[in-house]
Amino acid sequence: MSSRRPWRLAGALALTLALVAGCGSTDTGEKSGAAVATRVFAADNGDVTIPVDPKRVVATGYAVPALIEADAALVGVSTWKRGLALMTDEDLATYNGLAKVAGETAAETNYEAIAAAKPDLIVIGVPRPVLADIDMDRLKSIAPVVAIGPTSPSAWRELSRRQSDAAGRLSAFEATKAEYERKAAGLAAKYKDALAGVDFGHVGSYGEIAKGTFHREFAGSWGTNIAQDVGVTYYGQVKKKGGGGLDVSEYPSIEELPKSLGDADAVTYSLNPDGSVSEAVQYVLDSKLWKNLPAVKAGKVFPLRYTEAVTYSSGLRTLDAIDQAFAPLLDR
Repeated sequence: MSSRRPWRLAGALALTLALVAGCGSTDTGEKSGAAVATRVFAADNGDVTIPVDPKRVVATGYAVPALIEADAALVGVSTWKRGLALMTDEDLATYNGLAKVAGETAAETNYEAIAAAKPDLIVIGVPRPVLADIDMDRLKSIAPVVAIGPTSPSAWRELSRRQSDAAGRLSAFEATKAEYERKAAGLAAKYKDALAGVDFGHVGSYGEIAKGTFHREFAGSWGTNIAQDVGVTYYGQVKKKGGGGLDVSEYPSIEELPKSLGDADAVTYSLNPDGSVSEAVQYVLDSKLWKNLPAVKAGKVFPLRYTEAVTYSSGLRTLDAIDQAFAPLLDR
């Protein structure tokens, strides 16, 4: 529900959040006069009693793509503009057909629209600090609310699992996860020799030109974590950990480019989903300092699409993009 950069800044405050699987005892509750099997689910907002098999689910933030892919019984979602380009045609059609009960930020929550959707479960997919922007008591008066939000960039694996579990769609999640892991393992075998002993650096999309900074991402960050599943090694670490995304990425000045990436044997950088280069990345590519990097001079530069995947289904597209980008390695 929050914009790309703001959720990262908020996520940086969530340094110590633990990812705890939500499962517990099963009881029988009452709703609208009908017996409903319930269980206790461990969420970011505490232990919450939820239906075992929710029939009407509202999802917001990072829960939107996860629950669409898991074929949850959705009756309303927040908008998720940042991820539309990563959706399959089928999932995009599902998204377009659902009522939009919130916008891109927590402050854009439409409580009346959520109530009108008559959910029996609400899954809030925003970082814990952002929950302060939501009237949780008002939501709880509508239906049980579980908050399951991001902590670090690579945590989408466990995040989407917990969200699918809450919605009673864990089996669908596991099937897609298995497909992703098979493809990743195949690519890791394909590029094993080509990637052996190669230290990579990565330039992300969120440097700020006005401030003269670029976005350096390390292992476990947005642009790197899926490539790591293929066997890519990203060297180095941030100078000072700031929690969340700031544990695995930083924003040095452009003058620090040689120091930051000078030891890289190869460099990847993020593309927009359509394959174009963002202004922040182009700023780096146009720099004379970039052109003088050893990896760049050696021609070992690999642009990557779909680096913001946050589900196993969208991650499959990222794996295909990595395969396409690394194909020249097999010809050397």
